[in-house]
Amino acid sequence: MTICSQIKGFARSHERLADLSSLLAVALLFSTIWFAIDFQSAIFIWAKQSILLHGPLVILSLVLDVFLIMLLLNIGSTRLETPGESHTDSCFGTFRGRRHGGFNLGTAFRNWVHHIEQVNKKHR
Repeated sequence: MTICSQIKGFARSHERLADLSSLLAVALLFSTIWFAIDFQSAIFIWAKQSILLHGPLVILSLVLDVFLIMLLLNIGSTRLETPGESHTDSCFGTFRGRRHGGFNLGTAFRNWVHHIEQVNKKHR
């Protein structure tokens, strides 16, 4: 049993935890945007002091922030799965059906265009 399936199983049985993690993801997103806008000049001055040391720290903190947001969204998405549905153990399977093309950019674009065409057909 992987750690992802354990976390998803715990979140399925505690629906309020899944709701809280979704709320925390949204709060983290907007607080990151607010922090970046409000302290923009201070961040730039600090990064210019030693671009070789502080530049990667800024990038690492952004990557960590995006990872935490995605992690919280994935934990929150488990409440949308029905009990009879077959559960996957993949960690980043929040939006199933859109990642069936792999990591090829052309295939991802083709899948996106196909999805948009299907959405347009439903709304006609």
